[in-house]
Amino acid sequence: MLEAVIKKQLRDFSLDLSFSVNDGSIFVLMGENGAGKTTVLNCIAGLMGPDAGSIRFNSSVVFDAGIGINIPVEERRIGFVFQRSAVFPHMTVGENIAFGLRARRKPTVFIKERVGHWLKAMHIEDLVDVKAGNLSGGQKQRVALARALAIEPALLMLDEPFTGLDAENIRLVKELTRTFVTSMKIPCLIVTHRVIDCRDVGDNACIICRGKKEWEGKPENLPGCSCRNDYV
Repeated sequence: MLEAVIKKQLRDFSLDLSFSVNDGSIFVLMGENGAGKTTVLNCIAGLMGPDAGSIRFNSSVVFDAGIGINIPVEERRIGFVFQRSAVFPHMTVGENIAFGLRARRKPTVFIKERVGHWLKAMHIEDLVDVKAGNLSGGQKQRVALARALAIEPALLMLDEPFTGLDAENIRLVKELTRTFVTSMKIPCLIVTHRVIDCRDVGDNACIICRGKKEWEGKPENLPGCSCRNDYV
């Protein structure tokens, strides 16, 4: 379970947000551009430090301003799929999937087994030796998802994961995300601006406006946002 209380002064407003995500559940964070969504992900990942608050994965505290805990990025066990540059283009597909495991100094035999497992799971076995820069958008996103899941993360985060994909790849990436979040029993946090994505994959959703929670509930009850009423 992810429990987050994040407070941070940004250039134009103060981010002040709290939420929780259960294991095996997908929480969707929505809001207009510049509302603070990606900042939330960066704070949870440890790429940016909150001014106050706390972040916990089950019983593990990764950040607590009150008692001075701030666990380094590499020790937080987070699978993070970024909005852009989701793969390392100069590496092969296999090397991309193995990247996090090698960084954690896992044994070679274990890495080979895990890479094989995720190649099969993502239906990209025939691409193992292809440079990631030569892949289609949908293939890149599946490689990025495999790399994020291969480390057996305590939390999966995806920033606009369906942007720029065709309809078939959107369907496939959504299906794969849901399947593995459920089977691995990990909390998942997704940032998207599209109502249809939220309703397709989300168990719970939250709209933020200028760093503050405007609404939280089930995706099927998602209202418009007073900041921007034309989500697409």
